[in-house]
Amino acid sequence: MACENQTTLAEFVLLGIPYPKRLHAPVFIFFLLIYFLTITGNTLVVLAVASKTQLQKPMYWFLCHLSILDISMSSVIVPKMIAGFVEGGQIISLRGCMIQLFFYHFLGCSEFFLYTVMAYDRFLAICRPLHYSTIMSPRACLCLSLGAWLGGCLHSIIETTVTFWLPYGLHNEIGYIFCDIPAMLKLACADTTFNEVFTLIDIGLVAITCIFLILMTYAYILSAILKIHSAEGQRRAFSTCAAHLIVVMICYVPLAFNYLRPGAQDLLSGVIGVFYTTLTPFLNPLIYTLRNQEMKDAIFSLKDRK
Repeated sequence: MACENQTTLAEFVLLGIPYPKRLHAPVFIFFLLIYFLTITGNTLVVLAVASKTQLQKPMYWFLCHLSILDISMSSVIVPKMIAGFVEGGQIISLRGCMIQLFFYHFLGCSEFFLYTVMAYDRFLAICRPLHYSTIMSPRACLCLSLGAWLGGCLHSIIETTVTFWLPYGLHNEIGYIFCDIPAMLKLACADTTFNEVFTLIDIGLVAITCIFLILMTYAYILSAILKIHSAEGQRRAFSTCAAHLIVVMICYVPLAFNYLRPGAQDLLSGVIGVFYTTLTPFLNPLIYTLRNQEMKDAIFSLKDRK
C-alpha cells in the first residue's frame, strides 16, 4: 500500500471486537473480573511454590515460571482492552504499540519454549527416573528456564524490528484487540509480502519445532507408561502429564489457527485472540491446581498461614 503525503503516525486506535452496546457494562465487568482472577490465581501458584519445601522440585519450578509468564501476558493485553471501554481508552501511541507487540511475542514465544522444557522434564521423570535428580539439577533447571526466556526475547526483537521497519502514515485504526503483526501489516504503507512470508516462516518454525519435540517426548512417555504393570502407577503417571497436555492444546490450537493463515485477521481471529490472551492465563492455574493435590494443599496452607 502506498501512502501519499506520508507522515509518521503518532498514535493508533484499537477497535477491539464488536459487541452490542447494551452489553457494555457486563462485558467490562467480565474482563475486569477475569483479569483479577488471573492475577490472583497465578500469584497464589508462585507464592505456594516459593513457600513450600515439598514443592521445590523441577516440575513446580517450571510451573512457577509459567505463572509469571501468564501474569505478564495478561497484564500486557487485558488492561488496555479494559481501558477501551472508557472514552479515549482505545488510543495507543506508536511507542506503546511497539512495546505491546514486543512483549506479546516475547512472552508468547517464551511460553512455547517453556512448554517444551516441561515436556522434557516429564520425560525424564517417567522414562529416566534413576537419573532424574542428576540431570534435572537446580543449575540445569535455571539454564533451561533462562533459555526459554532468552529465546522468546530474541524472537520478539526480530519480529518487532521487521514489523516496525515499515512506514505507517495513512490509516491508524487497528481492527484487532491489540497491536499484533497481521493487524499492523494491514496499515503499512509498503509492500508487506516479505513480512508476511517471514512471519509465517518464523512463527511457524518455532511452533512446529516445539510441537514436534513435545509429541516425540510424549510418544516415549506413553510407551514407558504402558510398560508399568501397576494400574495405580499408570494412573499417577497419566495424571502428571494430563494437565500439561491440556494446557499445550489450549495454547497451540488457537495460535495455529490465527498465524498459519497468512493475511487473515477477521472477527473469529479476534475472538480467538481474546481466548488465548485472556482466558488461557486464567485457566492455566486452575488446570494445574485442580489436578494436583500437592498444589491444592500448598495453596490452602497459604490461607491458614495468613
